[in-house]
Order: sequence, then structure tokens, then C-alpha cells
Amino acid sequence: MSTDTVTTYLRPIDRDGLLKFAEAGRENPERKGTNKVKTVMQGQFRSWSFVGIHNPVVVDEPLHLFGENTAPAPGEIVLSALGGCLGVGITAVATLRQVKLSKLEIHLEADIGNTAAWGAGGAEREPHQMGFQAIRVKVAIEGEASREELNDIVQRANHFSPVANSMRNPIPFEIGLLDA
Repeated sequence: MSTDTVTTYLRPIDRDGLLKFAEAGRENPERKGTNKVKTVMQGQFRSWSFVGIHNPVVVDEPLHLFGENTAPAPGEIVLSALGGCLGVGITAVATLRQVKLSKLEIHLEADIGNTAAWGAGGAEREPHQMGFQAIRVKVAIEGEASREELNDIVQRANHFSPVANSMRNPIPFEIGLLDA
């Protein structure tokens, strides 16, 4: 009877491509891309957000917030983006360090304020009093590295996460009507 343990690993990314991408960043640290999304309301609070050639990202609100509860709420989508970005970063740092991962799960929760009822007659609040007031992230990670190295990979990915940094740091924001 064999007592061998078989470990399966997550599908890896192209390490050589990652190294070339990193080199391009070192050569031009001010380089930026642009993300574009078009959101179309479908009725009530349900919307479809179109991103490139992909199926729409569907967003709704739960019943207690007057939605139909057919899809995640906007805040949940934001947390999903944060989880996805952290997962990309953790995978990239592990790949750079040649650490094979066998498990990566990111558990996210956030306290969100909306007592202003989206500006539709609720409490008078300032922007900093609305939205996420605290975000908590826990990472379940396993791979061919010590717990200390895995934690260092997670912390480095968090430090350089574009989405996490967008949430942590004030960024210029403008809104206006589309030219007719």
C-alpha cells in the first residue's frame, strides 16, 4: 500500500513573458494603460457593463435595496475586482520566485455605508463617510514555500496591486455628461 501524496498545482503563467513585461516596466516606469467599460442600465438597479469582447458583467442590488437580486451588488463587484487583482499579483510574484502554488483563495469582506441612499434623500453625508469604511482580506495559500515566504509573496502582491492601491489612495475623479 502506497502512502505517497500527490500534489496538484495551479496552472502556471508564462514566466518568460512575465519577465519581459517586468523589464518593459523598468524601462518605462511611467507607462500606463487605459481600462474602458460601458455600463447600460437594464431597469430597476440591474445593469450590464461591457468590457471589450467579453460577456457583460451583470450588477444588481439585493431585494432589501430595491433590486431584483439577480447578480452581485456593485460593492461585491468591487471586492471581486480586488480579489482578482490580488490573485494576479500573488500568482505573478510566486512565478517570479519560482514558487509553485497548489492553493490560492482570497476571502474578502468590507463594511459599506450608504445611509445617504445614493443621494436620493437619505442622511446628509460627505463622500468620505460613504462607501467602504473598512476592507478585510484573508488569503489561503499553499505551495512549495515556507509559510513565511508565502506571506511575503502575499504582502508584496498587496503592496503593488493596482486595484488595492486605487482603493487605498485618493485618485483624481471626474464625472460629466457625454457630449451629445
